[in-house]
Amino acid sequence: MNAPLNPLRPADAPIARVRGLHKSYLLGEVKVPALRGVDVDIPRGCFTVIAGPSGSGKSTLLHLLGCIDRPDAGRIEIDGVSPQTLADDQLSEFRARRIGFVFQSFNLLPVLSAVENVEYAMRLLDPAQGHSPAQRRQRARELLGEVGLGGMEDRRPNQLSGGQRQRVAIARALANRPDLVLADEPTANLDGHTGAEIIALMRRIQRHTGASFIFSSHDAGLIRAADVCIRVADGQIVGASIPEVQHEPA
Repeated sequence: MNAPLNPLRPADAPIARVRGLHKSYLLGEVKVPALRGVDVDIPRGCFTVIAGPSGSGKSTLLHLLGCIDRPDAGRIEIDGVSPQTLADDQLSEFRARRIGFVFQSFNLLPVLSAVENVEYAMRLLDPAQGHSPAQRRQRARELLGEVGLGGMEDRRPNQLSGGQRQRVAIARALANRPDLVLADEPTANLDGHTGAEIIALMRRIQRHTGASFIFSSHDAGLIRAADVCIRVADGQIVGASIPEVQHEPA
C-alpha cells in the first residue's frame, strides 16, 4: 500500500472533506447552479461512487475534488490539504503527484503510443522528484502489463478498442502512485461487457493498492460494486449508503 498523502493525518481520517460547496456556470447569460451547499466526508481507502442522473452535479463535484476547477464558495480538503490555498504551480504539482484521473472520453494523446501516454503523467512531475527516462519506461510497461495490455505498448490510441484505451487511461492514472484516483463516468462510452471488465479491473487495483477510488456514475454495475455510494440530485447530497454487496476475492 502507498504511504498516506499526509503522514500526520490519522489513518481513519477522510481522504476528502467538503463543506458548504457551491459552484455555478454561465449558460449564455443565465447562471446555472451545479452545486448548492454540498457537505460530505469521503472515507479513505474505499471504492466510492458519486451517483446521480445527468445534470445532478456529480461530475462537477468530482472535478472540484480533483482540483480541475475551483468552487465559487465553500471549502475542500484532500487529506488535510486545502487546494484553494495553493498557488497555480503548487496546485499543478499537487494534482500531478497526488491525484490520478480516468476520464469518460479517455483523454489520451493521439500522437503518443500507449506506453508514451502512461509515461507522460510521470513527465509532469518536478524533474528533481520524478523518474529517469529509463525508470519511466519501465514503470509504464509494468503498469500496462498489470491492466492487461502487455504486448500493446507501442500501439497508438486509434489502434486500440474503447476498453483498451480505458485500460491505458487507468495505467496512466496510477503512474505516480497516487493515493486518490478519480474517474468521471469511466464506463459511459463502453458496452456492457467491457464496462463490467473495467469495473472489475479497477476494483482489483483498489484492493491491491489500498488507494481511495472515487467515481461519478449512473452505471448500476459500478454502483453495486461500491463500498460507499453518495447520491446527488439537483446539486445537493440526498443520501449516502454502504451497499450490502458480497465482493468476490481479488
